[in-house]
Amino acid sequence: MGKILRLELQQIHPTQVTAGMLEIEEKRKHFASLSADELKHALKATPIPVVVGRNGTHFATDHHHLARALSDAQIEHAYAEIIADLSSIKGDAFWLEMATKGWVHPYDEFGLLHGVAAIPTHVSGLIDDPYRSLASFVRDAGGYTKTPEPFADFQWAAFFRTRIRLWTTTFEFNAAVQQAVHLAKSPDALVLPGFNARSKVTRSKP
Repeated sequence: MGKILRLELQQIHPTQVTAGMLEIEEKRKHFASLSADELKHALKATPIPVVVGRNGTHFATDHHHLARALSDAQIEHAYAEIIADLSSIKGDAFWLEMATKGWVHPYDEFGLLHGVAAIPTHVSGLIDDPYRSLASFVRDAGGYTKTPEPFADFQWAAFFRTRIRLWTTTFEFNAAVQQAVHLAKSPDALVLPGFNARSKVTRSKP
């Protein structure tokens, strides 16, 4: 395990463009319901993995939804784990190394790739990708298994984006989750991280 730091959220910079706001809202409500001691324990148990970059800047490689939920709940601090120090790498070479490691994901809410300039400077600037929320709910429903592969849920979001029509109501979203669970167990999903055709369905509503 790397060094654990207590950081202000303003010191943690995202490495992706989008997030699933339905998932974030669930996390926000959870964090807002905790006492100060419970919150401290929860955050220490799930530190945000960060890479140290230029001028000591901390770039999150995962747990963007956690960080955004804390920001939305007006919680100013989080715990972070340093997984790498790339502060000696300057300019474009830094982002090239981040891409090589699979630690940056500059895709928009339509699944289109952008340059790293599109990445917001703070998690409060992340934009909503509804299919990223869908992927989260499908995973929690047992559609696939959580894996440590970077941005695995975004791979599932891209998979669902081309197969499931965007919803406009809660009823349609719940139906989309059920449809996506079945798709996640189909042969079309074999190459995706966490594929598990035998997993059980445990959750269906947001």
